[in-house]
Amino acid sequence: MKIVCVGGGPAGLYFSILAKRSDAEHEVVVLERNRPGDTYGFGVVFSDATLEELAAADRESYEAITRSFHHWDDIDIHYRGERLTSTGHGFSGLSRATLLQILETRARALGVELRHGVEVEAEEPYAGADLILAADGVNSRLRARYADAFGPRVDARPNRFVWLGTTKPFSAFTFHFRETEHGLWRVHAYQYRPAAPGSEAISTFIVETTEDTWRAAGMDSASEPETVRFLERMFAEELGPHRLVGNRSLWRGFPTVRNRSWRRGNIVLVGDAAHSAHFSIGSGTRLAMIDAISLHESLVAHDFEIAPALEAYETARRPEVESVQRAAQASLEWFEGTERFMETEPIQFAFNLITRSLRITHSNLALRDPEFTARVDRWFAERAAAAAGTSSAASGAAPPPLLAPLRVRELELKNRVVVSAMCQYSAEDGTPDDWHLVNLGSRAIGGAGLVMSEMTDVSREGRISLGCTGMYARAHVGAWKRIVDFVHRHSDAGIGMQLGHAGRKASTRLSWEGDNEPLQDDGWPIMAASPVPWFEHSPVPREMTRTDMDQVTGQFRRAAEMSEEAGFDLLEIHFAHGYLLASFVSPLTNLREDEYGGDVDGRMRFPLAVLAAVRSVWPPEKPVSVRISAVDWAEGGMTADGAVEVAHRLKAAGVDIIDVSAGQTVPWQKPVYGRQYQTPFSDRIRHEVGIATMAVGNISSFMDVNTILAAGRADLCCLARAHLWDPYWTRHAAYASGAPIPWPPQYSTLDGYTPKFEWGY
Repeated sequence: MKIVCVGGGPAGLYFSILAKRSDAEHEVVVLERNRPGDTYGFGVVFSDATLEELAAADRESYEAITRSFHHWDDIDIHYRGERLTSTGHGFSGLSRATLLQILETRARALGVELRHGVEVEAEEPYAGADLILAADGVNSRLRARYADAFGPRVDARPNRFVWLGTTKPFSAFTFHFRETEHGLWRVHAYQYRPAAPGSEAISTFIVETTEDTWRAAGMDSASEPETVRFLERMFAEELGPHRLVGNRSLWRGFPTVRNRSWRRGNIVLVGDAAHSAHFSIGSGTRLAMIDAISLHESLVAHDFEIAPALEAYETARRPEVESVQRAAQASLEWFEGTERFMETEPIQFAFNLITRSLRITHSNLALRDPEFTARVDRWFAERAAAAAGTSSAASGAAPPPLLAPLRVRELELKNRVVVSAMCQYSAEDGTPDDWHLVNLGSRAIGGAGLVMSEMTDVSREGRISLGCTGMYARAHVGAWKRIVDFVHRHSDAGIGMQLGHAGRKASTRLSWEGDNEPLQDDGWPIMAASPVPWFEHSPVPREMTRTDMDQVTGQFRRAAEMSEEAGFDLLEIHFAHGYLLASFVSPLTNLREDEYGGDVDGRMRFPLAVLAAVRSVWPPEKPVSVRISAVDWAEGGMTADGAVEVAHRLKAAGVDIIDVSAGQTVPWQKPVYGRQYQTPFSDRIRHEVGIATMAVGNISSFMDVNTILAAGRADLCCLARAHLWDPYWTRHAAYASGAPIPWPPQYSTLDGYTPKFEWGY
């Protein structure tokens, strides 16, 4: 078989080694545009786990790599005059030039033909090949030539960075944050070559900043020597007697590469040609070399039949790569927005940085570095106790963050876990029944700090479906009070009422009969900010008049008074998910040309009037929260920037907590799902607006809850499906964390009982 690798970087070279090693009869050619030894960049990073994968794939190259690398376990974070160190991370740095030399030497020894200085401008260099690897990097010409097949998307990020070297020997993966008159500068530094007789240690020194800061400092017009001199002056204290050196060190924005497909006939994309991951998680070279391993394994498994092998390769490899890219995206966005964290306490800042990509969690860090994690827990517990006006334990291990109290106005929650509002579609004319008592009561006994009612509608015509609960009839007060009294009598949980009006999503079937599908019979007229139906076949809502607005405002006010009569501890108003008030907030559903449409102030005018009416009758000692859709996941809709504007207005209106959800505004939304996929919106609002937030969205494990809270990404974590699966989720999380919650008297025989199985979280 003839194999041509276009590109002599880590992906192309490593695949050529594996292919030739598995069958010496393969004709393997590597075409590289650069001359021998002519490479850019300084160091590359491998985790200990990656090195194990390389050892299994090709022992000889692995041993050559390990003879040349510099290994470390620590992360050092220099912030506000402090150095915070976390250990147990296990990384190795290696010169990129050395890595390429090792791989080239190994490839030649196996009989791979290496051709340097070859620009692949036409098809002749690989004509007749059975398999062609497009391994020619981020700016792949082969990918560009067949763009229709590959469907590339390259997103240039806003921050600017420059990749430099220095002889400063860093003992850990090191981060510096330096604030100047121009703005904030970030440094990512690590040693990749140890000192040896006759040679100094060498480290990578990456400087990153926002485009505004970069321009304000004049770096947009700086040459490489000018950049080096400027940064040497700025980081003179950090560098000491050591100098910075450049190697094609030009300021640029990081290009995030994705492709619709990785294959076209016998051509396959690997490495940066297929995907890229931000340097802050150090995975670019790892991704390239694991691509090579995975591709080779697929070819062997399919006896080198190209079509099925390439399909199997992409099917197996793409989910792994996309997982890494999600982590890299979270990491790069953290560094793009570091300014918002610069007022946080050093220990929280460090924890936030370490866990930024979601690859390291509170539980994982506790295994790597138990002392650092215990310090985080102690800090969080003491801060929470002080804010709640209580005292924390003077000695012993602190409880995990999810068990810390939270005080909001006069409401004190025993922990930070919230049972999210979940519609049950089981009420009769709005009246909750035994199902609602058991549903909410069991989760309160299960240990949650706060349980939320489902979206409860302020009028009969405001219901989503015939099965939705309401707070518009006298019978509703007593039915809800029965549930509230049970929660207060038999648990330590607080209970919140979520009030809403379905608007254009009203008069639909029960969810299991057709989600958001209109009723075929017994439907009722619906209204919204503008006459925009949900589906094309849905009823068109009438545009609300001033009279309608006055009526709905009165309904919310009355429902708030009834909620207080029922004894609820917290009131939440639903501004999200395309319902009535949300239809005013989103530009996708608010097309009005009067004072209730247009810019954010116009679109918020009616929702804020409703909020003011509710706050006027709700007791001042009890908190009010608002649920918002931070983004609509659709072009022209709400964005994260817009969510911050909305949050500022809610804070000014007296809202205590913002429950940060997303989407469900239009059916053509394209959410970017993933673990904790909505938490970044909560994080941003909390820090930029300075208001307490609830995070929601694919949060299911106690390690994630502890991580979100300890990092300061939210004050409360809302769990929905996790609480449906396990009403006792919070008790189980507390037990697994070593801080069990006391059982109610009825279960007192369980005190001190040690289960004989793992909880499985």
